[in-house]
Amino acid sequence: MPAHSEPNNSHPSHTLHDPVIRVVGAHKHYRLGDRDVRALAGIDLTIQGPGFYAIMGASGSGKSTLLHLLSALDKPDQGEVRISGQNLATMSEKDLTLFRRRRIGIVFQQFNLIPTLTAAENVELPGMLAGDDPATLRARSTELLAALGLNGRSAHRPDALSGGEQQRVAIARALLFKPRLLLADEPTGNLDSASSKRLWALLAQIAQGQAVAGNGDSEGMTIVMVTHEPAAAAYCKRVFVLMDGMMRGHFDTPGDPEAVGIVASQYQHLVSAHAHNGHAAAHSPGHPVA
Repeated sequence: MPAHSEPNNSHPSHTLHDPVIRVVGAHKHYRLGDRDVRALAGIDLTIQGPGFYAIMGASGSGKSTLLHLLSALDKPDQGEVRISGQNLATMSEKDLTLFRRRRIGIVFQQFNLIPTLTAAENVELPGMLAGDDPATLRARSTELLAALGLNGRSAHRPDALSGGEQQRVAIARALLFKPRLLLADEPTGNLDSASSKRLWALLAQIAQGQAVAGNGDSEGMTIVMVTHEPAAAAYCKRVFVLMDGMMRGHFDTPGDPEAVGIVASQYQHLVSAHAHNGHAAAHSPGHPVA
């Protein structure tokens, strides 16, 4: 009996002129015991089109919370999040699930591979759950694994793969449906330095449309990576700096891993400038000091 595919209503209409990401005035609070924790405080963010971008900040700055909003895994308490022109707040939970599955690729720090499935089966799993044609899925997984340097590893289970290989399988799975947007949350957190550098270079190539055939348009795709490492951000074309739940600015980079010193200096300059301003404001008239 042929597989039954889900309705393809996860591709809402949009124009190519819509920014891939547009966030306006996003706030997010959480309850932690009897405390109200402010994770995001009025974030604005626009990413127009293809490229490799970093959201950089220290632990607790709100990076992962912002990524959860961008990936439709959570909703802001206030403000608006649009992906490719689609306002996520207006979508039902079912439509959000389909949108996230088909339009957004997500790569986590944990590889989240099923240990009893082969590399190819892990890549194909979202399509199998959606009822897509198995032969089409196998052709796509074969293409992706080969493009990501895993030719000959498709029949191996995760425990027979290195950490870097497992993360490349996770990337292939995220690219299965040819999304316009790929989100990566500290994707090298469990990798050694050599594997991390290879993965950052691979993501940069994917963003430029060089690594994966038949994925996105010829101009490449949009990849947004959350990181706290200047070495990672050096591979990106633009770095957005998050601090205390607020966007503190951004700067462009040469996109050269050798420019890590420049990235670290520019990041520290923005952080220090806002820390100084915050300290001055706290001691100015009208701002009592505890």
